[in-house]
Amino acid sequence: MESNYQHILSLTRKHGLIRPRDLVVQGLPRVALTRLVRQGLLTRVGRGLYAIPDRAVSEHGSLAEVARKHPQAIVCLLSALRVHDLTTQSPFEVWLAIPNKARAPKMDYPPLRIVRLSGAALTDGIEDHQIDGVSVRVTNVARTVADCFKFRNKIGLDVAMEALQEAWRAKRVSMDELWRYATLCRVANVMRPYMESLS
Repeated sequence: MESNYQHILSLTRKHGLIRPRDLVVQGLPRVALTRLVRQGLLTRVGRGLYAIPDRAVSEHGSLAEVARKHPQAIVCLLSALRVHDLTTQSPFEVWLAIPNKARAPKMDYPPLRIVRLSGAALTDGIEDHQIDGVSVRVTNVARTVADCFKFRNKIGLDVAMEALQEAWRAKRVSMDELWRYATLCRVANVMRPYMESLS
């Protein structure tokens, strides 16, 4: 049993966060998680999520928790703007993109805001970011800006304009990239006047 505990602790250090199903894959007993929590060697950070008690948590720690539980979900819109440091807003919800027909992920905390996408809109412009030792899928800068215009009724046109101006000012995007994702997200006509005002 002791070697199981060591194995679980090293897995947790490696992945940042661990789920009971991660143990099943390794042939380890799930009940060990409860015992490790009782001994103070692990903490329960959310339903079905465990971590080393003294792990360093960044300002995007909640994104790591969401990604560990729902690895297929994509961090987008306001949450992606925050990851890319392109907004002064700090959303209390985590914005996620999921496939059109997928079941919406559920978590006790943090609250989730779901947008549904399909085809290229779901797969293009996605980057992997390492946050607190967890791989998190996030829309890239140009794609995030285009998404903000696409979902301007949900997040506000002012937020989309701020994202565009900030990304351009910080030289994080090119006109070609912006145009590509504006076309992909079918907001080229909406974005054109704002893009023309930049150059």
